[in-house]
Amino acid sequence: MPLTLTLTGPRLALAATAAALAVGAPTAYAALDGDQPRPAAAGATQSRGEPYVETHLFFGTARPDGGPAVTDKQFMRFVDTEVTPGFPDGLTIQQGRGQWKDRSGTIERERSYELILLYPTAQAGRRDKLIEEIRSDYEKKFAQESVGRLDDRARVDF
Repeated sequence: MPLTLTLTGPRLALAATAAALAVGAPTAYAALDGDQPRPAAAGATQSRGEPYVETHLFFGTARPDGGPAVTDKQFMRFVDTEVTPGFPDGLTIQQGRGQWKDRSGTIERERSYELILLYPTAQAGRRDKLIEEIRSDYEKKFAQESVGRLDDRARVDF
């Protein structure tokens, strides 16, 4: 006699999610795998865009010494003077709330900013130097322990 498996409630939702991810994953990750697009699967569209680096920088606003938090006005002035000259073609800023463990082991919760930069992979070496200067300048100017950085490859089309 064949075994019949009945999925209800959370199990059905989990199975549906797993099936959707299994079907979409090869296409979704194809754009992030190397500088060259993978051959498209039958019926799929070709990857669009040029190879770029996508850099996310995470700026906290609380000061470890207990001083006043970095204000929106101060942060935007920093972007205008320290970031825009090196990335005049555009950038994205998102406000958020973050947490991290500081050097003393304390969990710090604070208002934060995420800065997203896109640039061609051919410019990665030059842009890396600018990004490291931005991180260092913010740490010094606003007495921060660090500025988080995340880099990923992307395919970009404007």
